Formats: sequence, C-alpha cells, structure tokens
Amino acid sequence: MASHAIDVSAENFHEVVLEGSRTAPVVIDFWAPWCAPCRALKPILEKLADEYAGKFTLAKINSDENQELAAEFGVRGIPAVKAVVDGQLVDEFTGALPESQVRAFIERVVPSPAELKRRQAREMLDAGMEAQALDLLGEAIALDPRNTLAKIDRLEALVRLNRLADAKSALDELDPLTLEDPRVATLKAHIGFSSGDAIDPAALIARIAENPNDLAARLDLARHHARVGDYEPALQQLLEIVRCDRKFGDDAARKTMLEIFNLLGAGDELVGKYRRLLASALY
Repeated sequence: MASHAIDVSAENFHEVVLEGSRTAPVVIDFWAPWCAPCRALKPILEKLADEYAGKFTLAKINSDENQELAAEFGVRGIPAVKAVVDGQLVDEFTGALPESQVRAFIERVVPSPAELKRRQAREMLDAGMEAQALDLLGEAIALDPRNTLAKIDRLEALVRLNRLADAKSALDELDPLTLEDPRVATLKAHIGFSSGDAIDPAALIARIAENPNDLAARLDLARHHARVGDYEPALQQLLEIVRCDRKFGDDAARKTMLEIFNLLGAGDELVGKYRRLLASALY
C-alpha cells in the first residue's frame, strides 16, 4: 500500500478525513473488490499519493463495507473520487480516468507553492504581522502572478501599514473583475478616505452654518468624518447634498455614500438606514 494511502472505515473516518483535511487535502477513493475500473484507478491514485509525499492523503473506502459513508457522499457509481478540504467537499469525479486527468484533478485540489505561501501570509495578517505577511505575499505573487487572492491580501497589508501610495498602485494593477470583489471595494474605500490633506472641521462647520447650500464644505466635512470613522455624520452630510443637488461634483455625494456602505458592510444598521433614505431622496 502507498505510504500516504490509508484504508478508511466508519471507525477512523472522522480522524482521517474530517480532521485530517484541516491539515492537508484528503482524496477519498470509494471502491469495491468486484469493480474492474476500481482496480485500474487504484494504482494511479497510490502512485500520485506517494509522489506528492504527504501534500494530500489518499483515503480508500470500500463502499460495500461502508454503505452509510457512500450514501452520505452521494456515491451512485464507482470508482467515485471525492476531494475534501477543511471538512468540505471541494471536487470529485466518477469512473476510471487516465493518469494525466487524475493528476490534473490532484493539482486542482493540492495547494500550489504560491498558495501555500499566501495561506501562511494570511495567518500572519490575522495575527497582526503585516510587514512579514507583505514579504511572503510578494514571494507568492512572484511564483504565481495569477493568484488573485494573494494580490488582494497584499492590498490589505499595504492599507493596514498605511502605505497608501503603494496601495493605490496595487489597486491599479487589479483587473476589473477583481475590483468588484467586496473586500477590494472595502479596501478601496479605506484608501480613499485615508488620502488627502488635513481638514479643519470647525472651519467647515462654520461655512455650512453661514451658508447651508455650501455643498463643497459639506462634502469635505463628510469625507473628514469618514476618515476618522464617524460614519453617521458623514452620511448625514452626504444625504443633504443629494437632496440639494444630486449632480454636485459629478454625483460625488451618492458615490461617497456607496463607498461608506462598502466599508461598513451590508449587515451594518447604518447601511440599511441610509440606503432607504438615499432611495427616498433619489426617487
């Protein structure tokens, strides 16, 4: 038997598959002794398990002897191969495939060197080690320039380190589809509100008191509030601009409100409240 292949039954399923998949991907091979395609696929899977040397675990389950496990995974024909990562089914195929196709399946499941570095960097980010994470993310992107998650994590690290010029450059390098990612939208809002010259809020308040229609002052005050995290006063000023003149500053007030919504997230109470108020003001 391959050194990285394990015979699995109900007794050790939790340990090998559910718990084990939190450390490395687990590839389950549902087979039966009478199944000729199973006998053809088995040596290919065992060879790859040895070749990948622990980057994934091959869990071999006799479907005749473990019918409940087979039913749980929706096995309707064998051989049935299922990939599990972090306790979740992520990919699968049925039937005996040639080695080239089985290898391609394994490569989809097993993290690349770049992805492994990205995951290490993500753990560093979560632990507040932004500078160390940034170095590792640079290595990950050098290994795989197509790793979009690494690029987004790098953008987050730059924002956290307040390296705004570098963050803007990183933002410009993202493709249009990635720019639509909710996390990117949030980081973009952070960059926008953290940029710009210092503002004297007292002077702006005085200008608005003297002339309530000074929409430029209201917009600057709103951006100041957003920069320091006072989001409701910012939204109040922006809403007033929309009510007075939606087109002011090329629709700047509405656009800035949307940036704040992205920053706060859809579940925030302020977002729900001011989305309704904005809709009422517009329509």
